[in-house]
Amino acid sequence: MKRIAFYGKGGIGKSTIVTNIAAVYAERGKKVMVVGCDPKADCTRNLIDEEIPTVLDVMRERGVVKGYEEIDVSEVVYEGRMGILCVECGGPEPGVGCAGRGVIVATDLLRRIGAYEGVDVVLYDVLGDVVCGGFAMPLREGLASEVYIVTSADFLAIYAANNICKGIVRYASRGGSLLGGIIYNVRGSFENAQAVSKFASLIGSRVIGSIPNSKIISESEIASMTVVEYAPSSDIAQIFRKLAEDVYRNQNAVVPRPLSKEALKEIAMNSRRSTRGHPQSTTSPT
Repeated sequence: MKRIAFYGKGGIGKSTIVTNIAAVYAERGKKVMVVGCDPKADCTRNLIDEEIPTVLDVMRERGVVKGYEEIDVSEVVYEGRMGILCVECGGPEPGVGCAGRGVIVATDLLRRIGAYEGVDVVLYDVLGDVVCGGFAMPLREGLASEVYIVTSADFLAIYAANNICKGIVRYASRGGSLLGGIIYNVRGSFENAQAVSKFASLIGSRVIGSIPNSKIISESEIASMTVVEYAPSSDIAQIFRKLAEDVYRNQNAVVPRPLSKEALKEIAMNSRRSTRGHPQSTTSPT
């Protein structure tokens, strides 16, 4: 079973990338599961036509604490379009508990009830920065064989990516996941592939794929679909297919070398200098 986790700053486009990669694997005959690790429980919305109950919601409703055998796989794993299995971990009730803790509880339950049986590829869509041990669960426990970080050229996105690298380093020596590469997702009008490539090189990794601005992505998400379904013959669908293939065949995962604050600031300064005075793209954001 191939197990892959996608991390990155909140709102950076992880779910768009994860669901499209899942669709590519499904159209190639793989049995795929997407595990959403965002407490908003919206990671799988482009794959299934209904709002599915989260693992934590089911556990609360059933009053289950440790009796995992009381929950059936069908109560927390739902089949979406193209046969893709969808899971949303969920989070605590507003103002109560830790969302990261919910990821720990939910992924542990999935293992115990045999939710992964018969699955070829599991994709974890993990919220934001590694500031909480719960959100580090897929890489900490080796649930994912490798991690991909999604970032734009925005400084805060690269800053978050660097912090995620620190989390990978922390757990790599204990059997945790390695960094498979950086995925560059262009956001809004600001584009600087050189800055992202420079960051990837300095941490000892590489940019494994780039997702450009595309009106088709926006249209597909309004329709709550992946690009692979919505516009299967489009150029952007082909970009997702290539990224999915490169991720699947990648054998160059590494322990990254996180950068100092000074090095990050230098990347930001160089990025501003290189874009100052140059007109930016005005294509629709993803």
